[in-house]
Amino acid sequence: MKKFSCETHIDHALDMLVAETEQFPTMDFLTEDEKLSTTCSYCEEQATYIVSSK
Repeated sequence: MKKFSCETHIDHALDMLVAETEQFPTMDFLTEDEKLSTTCSYCEEQATYIVSSK
């Protein structure tokens, strides 16, 4: 499972992934190329992070 997040929604993305998977999530920065075409899963802002389960 993966969620993309902007700076504003990173806490929410981490909380939601823990609630859905019951596992500790990993958080990584998107590359500059990925940022160009990826929006936040919770709003229309440009995503900065990818939060995923192991």
